[in-house]
Parts: sequence; structure tokens; C-alpha cells
Amino acid sequence: MYFIYGILTKLIIIISPIIFFFRILNGKEDKRSLKEKLCIYYQKKNSFNSLWFHAASVGELMSIIPIIKKIEKNNKIKKIILTTSTKSSADIFKKLKFKKTIHVYYPLDENNITRKFINFWQPKVAVFVESEIWPNMFKNLKEKKIPIIILNARITKKSFNRWKIIKNFSSDIFNKITLALPQNSETKKYLKILGSKNIKKVGNLKYYGEKKIFYKDKSKLKNKFKKFKIWCAASTHETEEILIAKLHKELKKYQKKLITIIIPRHIHRSEKIIEDLKKMNLNVVRHSTKNKLSENTDIYIVDAFGESPNFYNLTNITFMGGSVVKHGGQNPLEAARLRNHIITGSNIDNFKEIYSYLNRNKISFTTSDITKMRKIILRKIKRKMSIKKTKKIFLNGDKILNKNILYINKYLT
Repeated sequence: MYFIYGILTKLIIIISPIIFFFRILNGKEDKRSLKEKLCIYYQKKNSFNSLWFHAASVGELMSIIPIIKKIEKNNKIKKIILTTSTKSSADIFKKLKFKKTIHVYYPLDENNITRKFINFWQPKVAVFVESEIWPNMFKNLKEKKIPIIILNARITKKSFNRWKIIKNFSSDIFNKITLALPQNSETKKYLKILGSKNIKKVGNLKYYGEKKIFYKDKSKLKNKFKKFKIWCAASTHETEEILIAKLHKELKKYQKKLITIIIPRHIHRSEKIIEDLKKMNLNVVRHSTKNKLSENTDIYIVDAFGESPNFYNLTNITFMGGSVVKHGGQNPLEAARLRNHIITGSNIDNFKEIYSYLNRNKISFTTSDITKMRKIILRKIKRKMSIKKTKKIFLNGDKILNKNILYINKYLT
């Protein structure tokens, strides 16, 4: 199977210039990413005792920032290599103030390229985040006797069924994992079936959150909305905004000075969302325009990355998107840590254990029925969730973070 996989990866290398060309035109790649994905570097070959983290994109990167910050304090580690696959995650890294950590793009998973990457960066330990399983990289790391850790491991039923089709190949890959730290019981079960041996369930890293967060222009934003009641619809996907718009119209019958904040999962959709909402005779203001709000404002579209916490901090209740459409839901913990009650649709397979925890603690409500949503919002919009409930989430997050770091540190001696 490695032979077939090898042929496929070589074919990708051959056609990669065409793929990269179109991705550069669409702003998804640049010259640096093109070179580094082929292991062409401007840096000198690494000679430090280094730890390597790979996080595919923005979500995975954000989840490991607290771990990197703590491990940077370890004197045994002179350098941390952080790889990601997307330009958006690389752009976020530029804003992070790490001391020992450098960013490069993850290489294409072709046999010779992955060997070159390992020989160039010489990591002592390789840590892959969530669902990043790469056959050639794992094979070559194993040959070099470099420990492979899967941090906050996540395997969905859909991906598990795909791996099962190639059972022997899957077993050979998953058997190479030195330590798997799954984020939920489902992933733990799947890892065991697929061939991983050393599995320790410590919980989902996304429970962790900074206790002291300083919000950008907090007072200015607060003043902007002080005359209104507001609530959020966050990480929304296509068609969910229409549902939220209909809900807004229902809410306005009971709460005249109401503004609904919509934070799309993909901000490039903002123009289309605005067009759709205007067809529904709704007055829309776009965050990036910095326009003033009027008494007639209905919807406020947040068309910028990294702004969600600023609005969670001003609201008491948030609808979490990707849950009415068949996407599997989005992570509700950031909003919950900021004392927001959560409304979600029923499609939450990606975060089943998290929502089970929130439901038990009466933090979240599952429904996509507009009448039921309206009643919940009108009830919860009046006050923030109790600090006691939020404290539980923070304590759980601290515990999970420290356990993960403890396991990683065992391989750094």
C-alpha cells in the first residue's frame, strides 16, 4: 500500500506547480509557502535540541498556544518548530510573541521530501495535533526513532470508516504512534481499533482558556451597543444566517431595541450574507465599515478574524453555528467561558462530549425551532451565566492542559 501511496504523492508533486499557481491567485498560498512545502528553506540547518508541533490550520494552532507558551520555559528545549498548512494560520503566527518558536509550512507528504524535512530540522519529538495522520512522515520518523505524539487526537466516525477500508495499511500507520492523547471516548475507541497501543485519554484541550483576556477596544465597543440589547450568532454557515434573520424578526416583536450580531465562520461570505439579509428588508451594518448604529439597525455582521471574544464579552447568549446544517457543530467553549448560554442545533457530532458537559450544567440548549429559540433568548438575554459555572470550565481546562504537558515532558528528558 505504501507503494501505491508513494505513486500518488509523486503524481501530486508533478502537478503541484499548477495547484500552487491557482492557490496563489486565490490568495491561499504565497512564494514562501510554495518553497517550504517542497522543503526549500532560507534558514540554516537546525542544530538545536528542538521540539516539533504540527497544527493543520487556525483552530488547531489556537488550541496549542498555551502548551507552547509553557514548554518555551523548559530550559532543555532550545527551539520549537511549529508547522501549519494554511496561509491564514501563518498570518496568525506572526502576531504571536514567542521567544523560541519559529514557523514553517508543513511539507508535502512525499517520501523524499519528508526525509529531507526530518534531516533538516532534526526534531527530538514530533507532536501532531488532532487529525493529522501522515503515512510517509510517520514512517520516516519511526525509522529515525523519533517519538510521535498525537495531541488532542480526534477521529470522527466518517474518517474511521475510511481508515477501515485500508485496514492493514491503517494498522501499520497507527501502530507507529508512540503516544495518543485523545480528546474524547469515541476517538479513544477508534484509535485502539486502528492499531494504536499507548492511549491516554486526558480530555479536550479546547476546555482551556486564559483567565485574563484583554479585549481590543472593549470600552469603545461597549459604548457602541449600550443603547441596545444584543445577542450573538457565531460561526454561522450558509443558510444558517437566514434562520437567524427570521428569528431576529420574531425577537423584535418582543424586544424593540434589539441587534443581532452575526459572526460568519468564513468572513469571505459576508457580502453574500448581506445581500440575502437586505432581501429580507433588514437593516445591516458591517463591522469593518465602523459605521454608527441607528435605531433601525437589525443585524451587525462581524467580518474580521479574531473578534468573536469581544462580542461574547458583551452578550449573554450565543447561537453556535455549523449545527443546523450537517457540519458537526463548532466549538462553544470560548463563548461559554465568557459567561454565554449556548443555543445549538442537533448536528453536533464534532463536539458531543463537550455539549453533553454543557447540557448537564444547564449551559447549553439544543433546538433549531424558531419559537423555542426565541423563548430561550428572551429569557437569557437579561443576565450573564453564573460565575460558578464558568469557573468549572476554567478548572477543567487547567487540569487538561497540565496533564497534556506532563505527558509531553516525559519525552523531553
